[in-house]
Amino acid sequence: RGGVALAPPDINMSHAEFTVEQTDEGHAVRYGLAGIRNVGEKAMDALAEERSDNGHFSGLEDLFARVPAGSMNRRQLEGLAVTGAFDTLEPNRAKVLASTDMLLAAADEAERGRNSGQAGLFGEGTEAGQELRLAVVQPWSRAEQMAKEREAFGFYFAAHPVEEFRAVASANGARSHASIVGTGPASEQGEGELRQSAVLAALVENVQRRKTKRGRDFVMADFSDPSGQFSASCFEEGLVESFQRWAAEGTCVLLTVELDSPSPEEPPRLTVRGATPLAEVTNTARMRLECDVSTIEGVQQIALLLERGENRRGEVQINLRTLSGDIAGLHLGWDFALSGELVETLEGIDGLGVVSFGKQRTGGHLRRAA
Repeated sequence: RGGVALAPPDINMSHAEFTVEQTDEGHAVRYGLAGIRNVGEKAMDALAEERSDNGHFSGLEDLFARVPAGSMNRRQLEGLAVTGAFDTLEPNRAKVLASTDMLLAAADEAERGRNSGQAGLFGEGTEAGQELRLAVVQPWSRAEQMAKEREAFGFYFAAHPVEEFRAVASANGARSHASIVGTGPASEQGEGELRQSAVLAALVENVQRRKTKRGRDFVMADFSDPSGQFSASCFEEGLVESFQRWAAEGTCVLLTVELDSPSPEEPPRLTVRGATPLAEVTNTARMRLECDVSTIEGVQQIALLLERGENRRGEVQINLRTLSGDIAGLHLGWDFALSGELVETLEGIDGLGVVSFGKQRTGGHLRRAA
């Protein structure tokens, strides 16, 4: 949201380095082929030069007939295949990877044919019309593809595992980590330290089991969601073993966290108060949203964005601030569709601020630490 679009690596569009492309929406950064692990810059420069001189590659047959000598080895081919650089030529990445030996042999034969003037595996000359017989294998599942992308890129590129549970997570009030940290706890009011609760949907990536000074088990865990990576601690002993298992299995969970900002200069610390695997979560939670509205435009926008109906379970309260400084509390009803995505949209509207958002049974999100 609000970031720079990143286009995937593409053997017919990418250069060795990252480049900027014009798109219908503006501009996008095209992922550079040399940015993929085990793919060399010099080799990809040679490949891009061949494409510039003789046109786009029409298929895998054409690509491996024309690939410059020394610019494609096993590790490079595997890296390009796993990250989808060949997707426009062959969308089944598993098939390309399973055909590595044949594709490299075809490239070697084509090179020998060019050097000797003889026809190679492609028939007469280097025509792309002679189809290579790729291995017949099933495409990877979405989870397998994401895991392989993570290994090759160092991060989830096309989609994050949490996206599979997007609807149910949002219906339970989950928001992105970036939006939670960007908003931060409400400003200090009086004495004491103000804390804020939030709900996030995240993948458990790594867990370290530790002990407090009193000998109680707790964990320090690393998480990620589509907006990035973050860490949090959990002192709920009943969740320690679960977190270790979730990290080993790569489980996506719905987290209830408490944000604690000792000072405005520091990013909030996250403490996990509850966690449930997203596969076990339902979308039947009753949510409550409270907003401060100080402009007519804010009122108009919230009216346009709120949806209501018989099966909607969300309560909405707005605090309308008048020009005289008075506050008029308006209860809009109990039958709205509320989600984390909606809240993030509302927070971007001038004259409208989200006071609290969460399950109705929590009894509110803000409280003072004792």
